Amino acid sequence: MDREQDELQFLGIFGICKESFKIIYNWRKIFSQITLTLILPLSFIFLAHIEISNILLNRIIYNENILDEKRGADSAARDVITKEWATYWLFKAAYFTLMLIFGLLSTSAVVYTIACVYTAREITFKKIMSVVPKVWKRVMITFVCTFLAFFLYNLVAIVVLIVWFVANGTRDSAAGTIFGFFLLIIYIIGFVYMTIIWQLASVVSVLEEMRGIKAMVKSKKLLKGNMWMATIIFFTLNVLAAAIQFAFQVLVVSRDRPTFGMIGRIGFGVLCLLLLFKLILFALVIQTVLYFVCKSYHHENIDKSALSDHLEVIYLGDYVPLKSKDVQLEQV
Repeated sequence: MDREQDELQFLGIFGICKESFKIIYNWRKIFSQITLTLILPLSFIFLAHIEISNILLNRIIYNENILDEKRGADSAARDVITKEWATYWLFKAAYFTLMLIFGLLSTSAVVYTIACVYTAREITFKKIMSVVPKVWKRVMITFVCTFLAFFLYNLVAIVVLIVWFVANGTRDSAAGTIFGFFLLIIYIIGFVYMTIIWQLASVVSVLEEMRGIKAMVKSKKLLKGNMWMATIIFFTLNVLAAAIQFAFQVLVVSRDRPTFGMIGRIGFGVLCLLLLFKLILFALVIQTVLYFVCKSYHHENIDKSALSDHLEVIYLGDYVPLKSKDVQLEQV
């Protein structure tokens, strides 16, 4: 990242994407190592989860249909279905655990790498992998706080939905339908807003002394004035991710559509895997570049020497975060 920080505030959406591509290309060796170690397994787990979940769920539905046809089935058949449901939910739990671990590790590795690029520090894959477990703890705390915030948000949404359903009752009124659609739009906007804050808060947790709720509050302040830009980037990346997932389900997972044979399905599966891990890497780099853009927009210039010392403290293992006054210059 050879731009000065006071220039970063003028980067728009295309400028951020161009800067992200440039960083990945110039440091392609180190990013390739990070991808093969962390992001590739993350992508494989995500796609494999879709295939395995489909197989397990289809088997459960098939067995339940047979059980319904044989109303006099013994308890042994019901026990089999119960065990299959238990296997399904255990698999889901293992999937979310692995996704969380590799997701947070990937975020920590990419953010730390770009910070080293920004401060012109020497970067080696060994150094990054030794730092990631230390930084991961801070990102994990932020994730837990975000998870609780999402839990409360969805709980409130469920309560509002119940109240709306009770108030609307069985009446099929146009006003009630429009109001329900309005509530859905508000829910989606709030969900996207919180997700963007969480993504930037993960970067804050690595590069500043804040974590958890403080990191989320800091992220919210940084996004002021740049929320529309961040939303467009978030929406575009998620549309691309959804397109890859849809293609994988249609071309690889689905059994109802014309197939291309086993070799064809494997080929499309590999193609979706390649596209997905490249998209994940690009998204992680973008959210880190966005952090520096937001800092520049609010005139919160980061002292490169102080940030370099901060990164060195992390690498040495005695992780004592720097104070804001040490990392961040006074506002211009």
